[in-house]
Amino acid sequence: MPLLDDSLGLAAQGYSWFPGRRRHSPNPDVLHTRLMGKRAVGLRGPAAVTFFYDEEHIRRHGAIPEPVQGTLFGHGAIHTLDGIGHRNRKMMFLSVLKDARQVGQLADQVGRAWDDAVPDWAGQPSIVLFDETAKVITKAVCAWAGVPVTDVAGTAADLTALVDGFATAGRRHWRARKARGRLERWLSGLIEQARANPDDSVLSQVASLTETDGRRLEPELAAVELLNIIRPTVAVSWFVTFAGHALHRWPELRERLLDGDLPYAVAFAHELRRFYPFAPFVGGVAVKESFFQGERIPAGAMVLLDIYGQNHDERLWPEPYRFDPQRFVDREPGRDELIPQGGGDPRTGHRCPGEDVTLAILATLAVRLARLEYAVPEQDLSISLRRIPALPRSRMALEVSGTRTAAGRAADGHVGAKPRGSAAP
Repeated sequence: MPLLDDSLGLAAQGYSWFPGRRRHSPNPDVLHTRLMGKRAVGLRGPAAVTFFYDEEHIRRHGAIPEPVQGTLFGHGAIHTLDGIGHRNRKMMFLSVLKDARQVGQLADQVGRAWDDAVPDWAGQPSIVLFDETAKVITKAVCAWAGVPVTDVAGTAADLTALVDGFATAGRRHWRARKARGRLERWLSGLIEQARANPDDSVLSQVASLTETDGRRLEPELAAVELLNIIRPTVAVSWFVTFAGHALHRWPELRERLLDGDLPYAVAFAHELRRFYPFAPFVGGVAVKESFFQGERIPAGAMVLLDIYGQNHDERLWPEPYRFDPQRFVDREPGRDELIPQGGGDPRTGHRCPGEDVTLAILATLAVRLARLEYAVPEQDLSISLRRIPALPRSRMALEVSGTRTAAGRAADGHVGAKPRGSAAP
């Protein structure tokens, strides 16, 4: 029986498309369909992660559609490479993003930028958590990388536009393309300046990147890779906004964060990344005909790894639609179990090397968010699974009055935000 193209179904259903289709599949971990006119096979589960990140089975070159390259990743980015070319370029990302000292410094700078911003927030009738967090992280990551910024708000808006517009054909998409053009032109100039006056900054490290033949990357391509450090860092704003959503829905979680319990803050960050929708899946191309769990995968087929479905798989996560940071307390998730930023080994494969950065920033800001004194005005906090990437509709509006310590809150007889009005969960 011929497979019907389900591109419209994916566009209409978003994150729920893959899990919904899989319910009607004979094998719950394998889905056969067609997308954009091509044969596609969807996979789920830790064994699928191992299969997907084996370059003998799946390659990335030619797998990422141009609209995604033109917005989210950039043309010629590391995400489009395989083999020695990928590993050569990955070395720089690992040296920057997997170094504990550098990660700690970045998290500290983000924390200081947040603290600096709070008095200004308290002087406004209300703020939008997503927008303000993006500005905080943009200011911090650019300073950390040695990238001078004069317009933090405009730069933050462009960086978040890259993420917000990759999975749509409408206005958000064209806004992202225009933002990428501006950012690449700006950063290309900084790359050339860094080559003329090198130092020990992240900017200079990216400027010195070479191809496997020893040639330096063209400034435009180096700018693409510099963006692939800065842009995912600013994208943590999505998870911080989800943190605000979670603390509003389950205010009892605030107390342990308020006390600065770092292991619990990390567990909270893990659960945010598991529970809330961010990347629905990642894709590759089958190198050759192969079989997974007895199911044939034709050579050249599009292969999709179901990230959202795996992060909500009841076999891995009991009661998967219950938000429970406790599931990660005293338990580090298995490498190929929790995959919000991809799976496999980040040192050799395509897993995001910035995962440590995400966790460090989230843990840092979750504690600060718990300590923030604010009211939640009436707004629409619903999260549509049709929108990729998902976000609360209101982007989480807050009325901030300041920051208090745990001792101060205890003296007042309450912990957490003061709800006002009503908001949809």
